[in-house]
Amino acid sequence: MDEGGLGHTMKLTMLDLETAAVGSRFPLAPVLEALPWNRDGLIAAIAQQHGSGEVLMLAWMNRRALDETLASGQVCYWSRSRQQLWRKGESSGHWQQLIEARLDCDGDAILLIVDQQGPACHTGRPTCFYNAIEDDQVHILTAPLKEPAA
Repeated sequence: MDEGGLGHTMKLTMLDLETAAVGSRFPLAPVLEALPWNRDGLIAAIAQQHGSGEVLMLAWMNRRALDETLASGQVCYWSRSRQQLWRKGESSGHWQQLIEARLDCDGDAILLIVDQQGPACHTGRPTCFYNAIEDDQVHILTAPLKEPAA
């Protein structure tokens, strides 16, 4: 980033985005470098259905997963349990097509606005957030979707 057009470069911080005017634009690479990746090199990723705004799931991305998602338009996460890239829908057919990606104000989470094909949850439910806490109970809100016949 050129500071004042004087040829001096400075390192971008998330504060630069936080204080920027509406309509400002920043090159992607330095913004991604400024993200506060956790000690495992991960960032929280929230998937939200475009149109309805329903929150579908929370997963994790490393830089490779984020780069692949942005380049391909198919959402890719990092599987912490398998320690490998997890291309959403690769085994289930329940793909997430990226519509838009947004960073939160301090860069520690990314919102993925997606077109979800089939259930988002590994349980077969439309969303992973089907357990509602109500007073002193947890209420199950949705049943798994029926899978189409093979």
